[in-house]
Amino acid sequence: MSKKFTPTPHDAIFRQFLSEKATAKDFFDIWLPDEIKSLCDLDSLKVESGSFIDSEMKNYQSDILYSVSTSKGSGYIYVLIEHQSTSDKLIAWRLMRYSMAAMQKHLEAGHKQLPLVFPILFYSGEQSPHPYSTNWLDCFHDRKLAERIYTNSFRLADVTTLDDGDIMKHKRIALLELIQKHIRRRDMTELLDSIVKLLSYNYYTDNQVITMFNYLIQEGNAQKPMEFITEIAKQSEKHEGALMTIAQALRQEGLQEGLQRGKLEGMQIGEQKGVQKGKLEGIQEGMQKGKLEGIQEGEKQASMKIARQLLEKGVERDIVKLSTGLTDTEMSNLFKD
Repeated sequence: MSKKFTPTPHDAIFRQFLSEKATAKDFFDIWLPDEIKSLCDLDSLKVESGSFIDSEMKNYQSDILYSVSTSKGSGYIYVLIEHQSTSDKLIAWRLMRYSMAAMQKHLEAGHKQLPLVFPILFYSGEQSPHPYSTNWLDCFHDRKLAERIYTNSFRLADVTTLDDGDIMKHKRIALLELIQKHIRRRDMTELLDSIVKLLSYNYYTDNQVITMFNYLIQEGNAQKPMEFITEIAKQSEKHEGALMTIAQALRQEGLQEGLQRGKLEGMQIGEQKGVQKGKLEGIQEGMQKGKLEGIQEGEKQASMKIARQLLEKGVERDIVKLSTGLTDTEMSNLFKD
């Protein structure tokens, strides 16, 4: 007889029995360790809907998740039972995955802290006793190293606490760390000498430099960004061409074109609004709105010009898109008449 890809009879009977609250209560009374059981009000057991295994494995699901009220508060502990009638060397990792999925569901319900999830493996296979460890760290080739990684605090790379002098010694990652440390805190022009020094080491590709300086324009707080980039370009021979492309395009078609267009459109909007609100008041309001809209339009045109120039220089399309913020449609229209 060929094997059918449907839940096994072992799983079906297991779920039928353990889905009954009274049966589950007796099960937990026997199998939960005293430390956990002392916290739980087993009368509050509730079967939680849903399974937490991969969608393609739903036909084989046999896990049951219960929530239980405890002395620490309702929902503080979940108890997960996984039934297995065949041995699985990675069963401990499966239990860990299911547990984390239950934790995620708890957070999505609006809770602010992770719940305790206590997994239990119910085994009824032919091989006795169960042949594999239920400690998930044993699923790793190097258990001792895994234990050190996953039972201690994770490594934190907090660039906000690093000294600039130390960052400057970090070779190819130094530019990213320096900019990310100060992007929200300082006028970027204060870092000009440090940036020039890092660029002089020839650690970075033009694509990296282009992406970095477009990031500085979008998120940084340099008071005069065009002058800032131009000055760095003059002192960075290797990347001068890429940087001047950005600086010139933004200077010529960004702010200047935006201001001119804003002035014209502002007067038009102002004249229209002036009929209703008074010509002088309407012109002033319209000019402010038009100036903003014009600047935005000018910046968009500048971004499109930069994108065309970068593509013509052979810069990868994805890098250009990321650096300029253009959409797929705008990228596709760059070279249309």
